[in-house]
Amino acid sequence: MRTLRHNSPGFKSSLNSLKRSAEAHPQVRKTVQDVLEAIRTEGDSALLEFTERFGGPRLTAKQLRVTGKPKVDAETKEAVATAHANVLAFARKSLRENWTMKNAQGGLVGERFDPFKRVGIYVPGGTAPLVSTAVMTVTLAAAAGVPEIVVTTPSDGEGKVNEALHFALEHCGATEIYRVGGAQAIGVLAHGTETVKPVQKIFGPGNAYVVEAKRQVFGHVAIDLLPGPSEILVLADASAEAAWVAADLLAQAEHGKGSSILFVTNSSKLLKDVEKKIEQQLQTLSRQEHLAGVLENGCTLILVKSLQDGIEIANDFAPEHIAIIAKDEDKIAARIHTAGAIFLGGYSPVAAGDFLAGPSHTLPTGGAGKAFPGLTVDMFQRRTSLVNFDAKSLKKSLQTIAKFSEIEGLDAHGRSAAIRFE
Repeated sequence: MRTLRHNSPGFKSSLNSLKRSAEAHPQVRKTVQDVLEAIRTEGDSALLEFTERFGGPRLTAKQLRVTGKPKVDAETKEAVATAHANVLAFARKSLRENWTMKNAQGGLVGERFDPFKRVGIYVPGGTAPLVSTAVMTVTLAAAAGVPEIVVTTPSDGEGKVNEALHFALEHCGATEIYRVGGAQAIGVLAHGTETVKPVQKIFGPGNAYVVEAKRQVFGHVAIDLLPGPSEILVLADASAEAAWVAADLLAQAEHGKGSSILFVTNSSKLLKDVEKKIEQQLQTLSRQEHLAGVLENGCTLILVKSLQDGIEIANDFAPEHIAIIAKDEDKIAARIHTAGAIFLGGYSPVAAGDFLAGPSHTLPTGGAGKAFPGLTVDMFQRRTSLVNFDAKSLKKSLQTIAKFSEIEGLDAHGRSAAIRFE
């Protein structure tokens, strides 16, 4: 863990070192480029080769698709159903609806929102089966009315997909599931193969290779955002409970490599207490290897002079999640403008948002929160403008159309409107 204090030399330069770069390593870019090109030109054969080469099972094309009925216990079914209900209700509230109005000349204008016909969703496997990510992505696609929801997710060395994950995907509305991970999964969604048809838009978080693959296929397909390793920033005053803060930080740290956990406070005592609690709680947790790496390379505790300074640090860092535990938490939250999600108060752990609160936990990372929102249901809708003039409203518009045509030197534009009245 690294500790920064506002009264220490080099404090500002140390803060600058916290900024993340969204640029992928050159070797990652090259590897992904090669994988995508091979998928595009060679189809299934390249897909199967890369799946085996990068630690997956040896499969045939017929084995790519996940079939059968998953076997899970009643408690798992109940947990998935509970989370799904909350996420579905939130998504339905967020759906954009068609509308029309008349403009000043009497022309009818509006917007129509149709679901994409076929989308692809990447659900990470790796060191943990992210069942919650299935709920937080597939549910939104189904709520938007997408008829074909294609999911790719890594399997183990024997080709097995976690049963709870399989159940969640089907429960939430996936129509096709393929046991494929990594950059090759993004390639097959974008370009298609003999076995898998391409999609219109790709969603979901992933590692550096997955994120870079999404970046490189943009244009062939649409993408949602570029969510990478997990991040949390806890901003707290002396009223916070140190053990709770430590638990929130460790919860995000256990995602492992690349994760960032920051604690910012104006209380020297709380900072010391949180540091102690992290060390104590760490000994009781199972994912020691993943936690150790994040605590060594991605954990920073920051003592600021005032919470105002903490707000500025938070907005500059643009964390995926920010937890605010302070007496004036509502006022502080109103001044946070770059976080993916804001968690207010001591009883709002980020884990509640990860698993069941309602909003999707797929959020911008790496500083992208300065420009990108988290995943929302309307990202599964395709917007179309509507324009419907009648003779009366077009006639009222002729003078303006003619002037713009003159200014821009596009006389055919003006003629196309005027001809209707000759």
